[in-house]
Amino acid sequence: MKHILASILLILTATTLGFGQCSEADKQKLMAFDKAWGEASQGGDKAYLQKIYADDYMNTSPTGTLTKAQVIENAIRNADRRKADPQNADRISHDNYIITCTPNSATITHRNLIVAKADGKERNIYTRSVHFLEKRGGDWKVVSDAGGPLNDGGQLLYLEMEWSDADQKGDLAWFERNFADDYYGVSSVTGKINTKAEDIADMKNRKEVIDSAVASDMDVRVEGDTGIVTGIYQQKGKDEKGQSFDRRIRYTDVYVKRDGRWLVVASQGTLIK
Repeated sequence: MKHILASILLILTATTLGFGQCSEADKQKLMAFDKAWGEASQGGDKAYLQKIYADDYMNTSPTGTLTKAQVIENAIRNADRRKADPQNADRISHDNYIITCTPNSATITHRNLIVAKADGKERNIYTRSVHFLEKRGGDWKVVSDAGGPLNDGGQLLYLEMEWSDADQKGDLAWFERNFADDYYGVSSVTGKINTKAEDIADMKNRKEVIDSAVASDMDVRVEGDTGIVTGIYQQKGKDEKGQSFDRRIRYTDVYVKRDGRWLVVASQGTLIK
């Protein structure tokens, strides 16, 4: 599975290299550009789309090459469908941005979450987009983009990264949302078996301060509706006495897909001495 997911991991690894060329202000402006572009596409704002797409824009999609005129026409058609039936319209959001740039060029990648309705149930569909921009006449123009669906392995990698971020921030809502109700976890520090409620309660009452939490060396196996992720999890911070710690944990996380969503059903960690 590592070979299947190599392209995703390379993009993520390149993040720190690319960030050296972009200031934080530059990245925020490009992210705002991307979000405004998405809103214009969702709303069918033809004038705005005409402004931001370069005249020589080209997109190579699975169904063939698309020009500026064709992309705008598709966006307006889809917007009209959403307006005609808003109750059953797909909801689209973007996250996990990676932005690199020079003074006159930029690359924006992000994950897309499409919440679609099928047979009366909502289903999550994940894709990844890559956009290429150039500054022309002082304004950013979209010159090309590409993208495609995330396979199950890619979805699980993103969940692992979200998990690390949620642990560092103490984001209890993430665990409520992504842990199955029948989840069990084995503590890497005490060996205690916790339920979902006990794990969340422990986090809520945690006295430690986690400065960084990073998952690495991840490998993914997917068998039908079961996914297994192994890796190394490193936590740095201070304990309740103010003493610094640096833990490395070899872990195994088990997921099941239920109603189109991956949920964590079990997790076990072993402290690396």
